[in-house]
Amino acid sequence: MTTSVSPPETVPAQERAAGHRMPFWVNQRLGLLVLVIALGVLFGVLRPAFLDQRLVLFPLLRDVATLTVVALAQMVALSVGHMNLAVGRMAAFGAMFAGIGYDKLHLPMQAGLLLCLAAGAAIGAVTGWLIARTGVSSFVVTLAMDFALLGLVSLMYSGLTEDAAFTTRPAGIDALRSYSLADICVGPLCGSPAVPQLAQFTVFAMLGLGFLYGCTRIGRELLLTGANPAAAELSGIPTGRRVLLAHTLSGLLAALAGFMAAAGTGTFRASIGDDFMLPSFLGAVLGGTLLTGGVVSVLGTLLGTALVGVIRKGLDLLGVGLESLNIYLGCILLLALSADRIRTVVSYRKVVRSS
Repeated sequence: MTTSVSPPETVPAQERAAGHRMPFWVNQRLGLLVLVIALGVLFGVLRPAFLDQRLVLFPLLRDVATLTVVALAQMVALSVGHMNLAVGRMAAFGAMFAGIGYDKLHLPMQAGLLLCLAAGAAIGAVTGWLIARTGVSSFVVTLAMDFALLGLVSLMYSGLTEDAAFTTRPAGIDALRSYSLADICVGPLCGSPAVPQLAQFTVFAMLGLGFLYGCTRIGRELLLTGANPAAAELSGIPTGRRVLLAHTLSGLLAALAGFMAAAGTGTFRASIGDDFMLPSFLGAVLGGTLLTGGVVSVLGTLLGTALVGVIRKGLDLLGVGLESLNIYLGCILLLALSADRIRTVVSYRKVVRSS
């Protein structure tokens, strides 16, 4: 699910002249898929425990499901050429409202989730409105929002809780944390014990965004706004409203990720989302989303996040310390990005030679 909108002048001249399609092996998503499978097999050979479905793969996929939604939240902002540096705090903000709903209002799980999403969408809308209204860079506005939410969330947890956490868990939330598809059976057929039920939210988010960017006019306008804001405005696209929409969706997805993170740990804390910043960019950019806007890849975001998750879990099982793990992770990710660039350059040369 890669969607892009590029003006004709951004298309490489060699590719236009040759009229050839890029070789299949240049596809970035295919490269990511091969890397994820290859590293999974390698870690499984080096540490057979890596393939344990309940003890290793289940928590790994639960983390990947949550961080994929985080990366999708960043992807939506990047689609209009912006970034959301407050994605982690928006996750904490939304999760806080779910915690309040469960602890103070005794809401059922579904109602608390809706309250969480509404809070995330609202704070995202405020952020988008400020950017569109003032013209200030998204970097500055979202960074300021990050600091504002850091103080606000901490104050509200201090004022509303005794242990800086909402611990009331409504019926059904424990199942999201500990149940897998193996607990869902249709007659004699059951799902995999490695896939958490929490992943259903990720699937819904991916399907929704895939439809938005691939099948709707609004999605194309979001991408055009990111590719060339001036040209989009001259074409009659309400770029201000599209920026507002992108940040609203980003806040909503960030809040969903916050709810998933809270459901995964069983508590709603102010620290939710503290480590979301780097994964939000890694998953989206590795997956093929451009930092400059105009190109997104929903499936690629999932694969990029999965690659990071597999690397982290595999190196952790190999006994690599936290400091060394970050070094190895950075080197492997750099190699992955370099390999993609090399594939692209080689393919263009092949196209030129055949023209």
